[in-house]
Amino acid sequence: MENYIVELKKLEENSSFRSIKNIDEKISKYIIVDGRKMLNFSSNDYLNLSTNKDIILEFVEKYKNCSEFLFSSASARLLTGNSRNYKNLESKFAKLFKKEKALLFNTGYQCNQSIVSTLFAKSDCIFSDKLNHSSIVSGLKLSQADHFRYKHNDYDSLERMLVLNRKKYRNAIIISESVFSMDGDVADIKKLIELKKRYNCLLMIDEAHAFGVFGQNLAGISDEYNLLNDVDIFTVTLGKSLASVGAVAISNSVIINYLINKASGFIFSTALPPANVLWSNFLLDEKFDFLVKQKEKLNNLFKKVHKIYPTVSLSQIIPVVLKDSIKTKNTALRLQKQGFYVLPINPPTVPINTSRLRLSLTADMEFSEVKNLLENI
Repeated sequence: MENYIVELKKLEENSSFRSIKNIDEKISKYIIVDGRKMLNFSSNDYLNLSTNKDIILEFVEKYKNCSEFLFSSASARLLTGNSRNYKNLESKFAKLFKKEKALLFNTGYQCNQSIVSTLFAKSDCIFSDKLNHSSIVSGLKLSQADHFRYKHNDYDSLERMLVLNRKKYRNAIIISESVFSMDGDVADIKKLIELKKRYNCLLMIDEAHAFGVFGQNLAGISDEYNLLNDVDIFTVTLGKSLASVGAVAISNSVIINYLINKASGFIFSTALPPANVLWSNFLLDEKFDFLVKQKEKLNNLFKKVHKIYPTVSLSQIIPVVLKDSIKTKNTALRLQKQGFYVLPINPPTVPINTSRLRLSLTADMEFSEVKNLLENI
C-alpha cells in the first residue's frame, strides 16, 4: 500500500490527481456542480441530445409498453441477450458507413481494444498514430503483433516506417482517429488511403468524435470527404453525439464474423440494455433530420470560433494549451467561478508540458457565450 500512497501524493503535487466531481444536474448546455450553475464546456454531448427532455419524453411515451423497453439484457449476445432491436441498429450503421456488417460493443474503449488485440497475430504488424486514443494503445499492447507508432499526423514518418517494415509481415493495418480528442485536429484520411493501397495494408479509422458532427449522413470525416468505400474498418461510439451508450465496429462480413467468434470483449460481456439500443434506433430512425440540424448549428458555431481563435483544431474541440499543469488547474478553477465549466487536462492524459483546457463546443451554445469565455481566458 505504501507505494500507492507515495504515487498518489506525487499526483497531487503535480496537479494530476483525478477525482469524481459532485454533479447535481445537467440542463441543456448547463451543468450544476456543488450548487453552482455553469455553461458546460467539458461535455461530449455535441448535439445536446442527452438532456433534451422533449425528445426523451416522446421516446418514453412511444415505447414504454414495447417489449424492448427493458433496462437489462441479462445475458451476452451469443446466449439470450439479442433481439431484432440489436440487429436493426447494426444494419443502420453498416448502411451509413457503406459496409457489409456491423457489431455492437458495450463501450468505445472495449470496441477499439477488442478489434486491435483480436485481429492481428505474431506474423502481423500495426502502424498507429502517436496520439491515438488509450483504447487503441491498450489494444496494441494486448495484441501479439508488432507495432510502430508514427509521429502524429506525420505521413512522411508513417511512410518511412512502412518502407522499412511492411514487407517483413503477413498482414498490416494503419490506425488513426479522424478527429483527435485532445487537439480537435483532423487526420488526412485521403493520404492514409493512398498509403494503405501503396503498401497493401488495411485501414482503420476511429470516428468517435466526428460521428454526428461531420458528414452528409453524420458518418464523420470519411463521409464528409466521400471516402467511406476506401476505409476497411470504422469504429464509432454512441455515447457522444448520439447521447446513448455503446460502440460499433463496422467492416466487411469476414472481419465482423471473426470478431463475433474471437473477440473476448464481445463474447463474454453482457449485452447493452435493450432500452438503450431502442433509444439509439429511435434517434437514427425518427430524429435524423433533427440531428442534421443540430450538426449544422454546431458546424456554424465552431467555424466562427476558429476565425477569432485559430488553433490546430478543425472541429468542435478547441485546445487552449497552457503547458504547466498547476497553471492549467488554477485557470480552470477561476473560470468555473466566472460561470464556465472548464476542466484541466493534465498528464498522463496528455504528454508532459502540454497541459491544457479542452473546450468542447455543443450545438445549443451561442457564439457570444464562447467569445466571452475566450476573452476571459
